[in-house]
Amino acid sequence: MASAVATGVPRQNPALRRTITSTTTDTDVSSPSTAMGSPIDSPRPSASSTSLSSMSSIEPSNASHGKLVDTYGNDFEVPDYTIKDIRDAIPKHCFQRSAAKGLYYVFRDIAQLATTFYLFHTYLTSENVPYTPARVALWGLYTFLQGLFGTGVWVLAHECGHQSFSTSKTLNDTVGWILHSSLLVPYFSWKISHGKHHKATGHMERDMVFVPKTREEKASRIGKLVHELGELGEETPIVTFMMLLGQQLIGWPNYLMTNVTGHNYHERQSEGRGKGKKNGWFNGVNHFNPSSPLYEAKDAKLILLSDLGLAITISALVLLGNKFGWGNLFVWYFLPYLWVNHWLVAITFLQHTDPSLPHYKPESWNYVRGAAATIDREFGFIGRQLMHGIIETHVLHHYVSTIPFYNADEASEAIKKVMGRHYRSDTRDGSFGFVKAMWRSARMCQWVEPSEGAKGEEKGVLFFRNTNGLGTKPTKMSPPQKGMAIGTDE
Repeated sequence: MASAVATGVPRQNPALRRTITSTTTDTDVSSPSTAMGSPIDSPRPSASSTSLSSMSSIEPSNASHGKLVDTYGNDFEVPDYTIKDIRDAIPKHCFQRSAAKGLYYVFRDIAQLATTFYLFHTYLTSENVPYTPARVALWGLYTFLQGLFGTGVWVLAHECGHQSFSTSKTLNDTVGWILHSSLLVPYFSWKISHGKHHKATGHMERDMVFVPKTREEKASRIGKLVHELGELGEETPIVTFMMLLGQQLIGWPNYLMTNVTGHNYHERQSEGRGKGKKNGWFNGVNHFNPSSPLYEAKDAKLILLSDLGLAITISALVLLGNKFGWGNLFVWYFLPYLWVNHWLVAITFLQHTDPSLPHYKPESWNYVRGAAATIDREFGFIGRQLMHGIIETHVLHHYVSTIPFYNADEASEAIKKVMGRHYRSDTRDGSFGFVKAMWRSARMCQWVEPSEGAKGEEKGVLFFRNTNGLGTKPTKMSPPQKGMAIGTDE
């Protein structure tokens, strides 16, 4: 099999942990918004010489199989455990949710926001800091800090959406609606689409977040034939940088308004509301329109309630801008808002985009495999304290989304014993490594395709490839012959 690893990309990535750790017991009632499509006990596939489950053993079961190879050049094996195995491994107390504890964190995060605003607004004046560049730099620090604290608030609303905030759905949705609305997030609209993401993580035709382009889609977008992708030279770093800049600045509002990075198979919407609709501007696929194909007719009142929350927040911002000046409001609210968007997009991108992760075509996907197609990272004090561990415990979150964040570390350790080599965690260089991973993933993860030599159902397991000469090379394909479909390799 032709696979190459670029300089600096080891054959076996040492910091990509697929390790085992501890612990035990019980199950949980998942919220309808996130877990209805998550089977309580997805059947363990039978091992046969023709099914992907046979690839889960340490040794290949049949020499006629091709290898599944990730972008680092590591051999890949599909998960071979069940949801019940995962749930049974988690200690019973990890499933317990506390409204008091959840509200404590809400008040703590709001206090951080209010205290920071008070200190900077009161003491960072021209009288106290007459040197203008110093004052500008300190206000820049203010926007950064408020962005971190605001992201913490966002994560707490995310907990509400998954019903992990408390045992009361009414309290969860009330708190979540208030918190997300204050950050210009349509709470119920997001909650519904995010629940669909959890039900179809890693599914190329149903996932709602960072669905990668296929080789064919990538070639079409840049005006090339499919076979030509493997012959292209390196993408210039400035192109990668501009892509990341746009993603981090406008990625979140663009997702809400156009469903960018979400699946584009809306024709299959069960009520027929997706006919003729595609992702993009003014095509009706967004998080604000009750008629959007992202939702069903029964969701209309919740979508309108989400829009009402945004309208209230926007009205309050207009009043504040008119009273205190739009320049002040830009610094006080909108720059921190951009920081929140940046962290949200960066976190989600890196949870689902990594050279080690697979994606699946429909015929090869199941819930267990999709949930394992995520990765934990490390962001130190900021990640664990200010952002409530959303970066460090994401793999667990995709298996049992109703476990509250303050129990997620223990539960994560427990499921590693079940997941074994299928658990993925990249903790190189801590917080700095998290930032570096954005660049690495942007350079190495340009599209997905099957491993070279994959046969049968294996062709439905897709891995990232790139034109930058990094990691496993794209499959070499022959130019299309007369009468042959473009992209075939005969």
